[in-house]
Amino acid sequence: MTRYSLQQLGKVILLLAAVIAHSGCSRVPDPPWQTGELVVLTRLSPTTYYFDADGAPTGFEYDLVRRFADAQGWTVRFELASSLEEMFSRLERGEAHFAAAGLAATDKRLGRMRFGPAYADTREWVVCGSSAGAPKEVADLVGLRTEVVAGSSHLDRLRDLRLDHPELAWKEVELPGEEELLERVSNGLSDCTVADEMEYQIARNYLPGLQAVFDLGKARRIAWAFPKRGEPRLLEAVGGFFQEMTQSGELEVLRERYFGHIFRLAEADVLGILEKRTTRLPALRPFFQEGQTLSGLDWRLLAAVAYQESHWDSKAVSPTGVRGIMMLTADTADRLGVKDRLDPRESILGGARYLRMLIDMIPDSVPEPDRTWMALAAYNIGPGHFAGALRLTRRLERNPDAWMDVKDVLPKLAQARYAGSLRYGYARGGEARAFAENVRIYYDILSRYEQPYREGFALRAPARP
Repeated sequence: MTRYSLQQLGKVILLLAAVIAHSGCSRVPDPPWQTGELVVLTRLSPTTYYFDADGAPTGFEYDLVRRFADAQGWTVRFELASSLEEMFSRLERGEAHFAAAGLAATDKRLGRMRFGPAYADTREWVVCGSSAGAPKEVADLVGLRTEVVAGSSHLDRLRDLRLDHPELAWKEVELPGEEELLERVSNGLSDCTVADEMEYQIARNYLPGLQAVFDLGKARRIAWAFPKRGEPRLLEAVGGFFQEMTQSGELEVLRERYFGHIFRLAEADVLGILEKRTTRLPALRPFFQEGQTLSGLDWRLLAAVAYQESHWDSKAVSPTGVRGIMMLTADTADRLGVKDRLDPRESILGGARYLRMLIDMIPDSVPEPDRTWMALAAYNIGPGHFAGALRLTRRLERNPDAWMDVKDVLPKLAQARYAGSLRYGYARGGEARAFAENVRIYYDILSRYEQPYREGFALRAPARP
């Protein structure tokens, strides 16, 4: 009997639900300026579209499409495809206005569809596990078990490379994206796969043993795909939208929101939290869930903070006097009514209240999830120093409401030319930035492997990107 992880079963259920929900929606939609509804094909992927803890859709492509639709005054209906070939076939039949799924605009695909303006580019990496040894070039892949997503742009590269390496072989797998194949490589079920750079960078933060060994050549541009006979008026509107998003800087802000934190962890960090998740976390899980009930913050976010602070060691003590699983200072513990910082339950509940307090202190003009990332930096550096960072961000004519700008300014708190003009003076702002970014990744990992807790979730932190 085939065994599936909870994550895989969840994806199967979501895809089945999508097929059932949309089985009667195969007609060609009318233009959105007539109906007010935009129909968009996409796929489940951590870089495009997925569901948060409450089952609500989110993701980079989801947000991008929603912004476009909002700008036109339209609603959006997303249609999930279970494979790339299904997506392309439905697009050719005109069943959607376009496809937004992190698609590379290759020459071969241009024969089947049209592409809008490029909003990103990507390199294609050969990603292998420990079973593959250390291949350094295409010839080294001969004889290895290589799997590739059917219909993906990677197949075009491989077929071109096979002209010089006739023995090169691979297996095509019908999937919407590369996540499952990367998991198979990590588990040793296959030796190698080919993945877009961002897919690999996200996967390496929760799947140990992956190594990008070499790329397959020139980067490819990513764009939305349209039917060959698509409406020129829609293409024109999309072109104007991306031009405005680029010029305003909003495209970069959105990219940072989903991907700005994913490059930090080493493999040892990933292995560490995965191992301690089975040894230390079970005894602490009820306290983190109680912290969620108390604060309204996702218990996995609280657990991520605790892991970054102490690796879930309730007896941890630093040379500066902070201690306990949430590494509270004596003053902060007193304000929160924490009597014993080394008591794990007291520390976790105190840390949960403190993080909620910090989130509430961030200016109302800051949207989520940036509001939470800023509160994490304040947790590390203190609210006084963080308020100084916001003022310095404004003085440097950056946007104090955007985490992307604030995190760039934080290291300047340690520079004499700036620290002397701040009320609280010198601070290790670079450390606060690293703290927040690491917590974001640990939160991603825990969100992937740990189930949500429903009680007290009304004010939860934003879902992982």
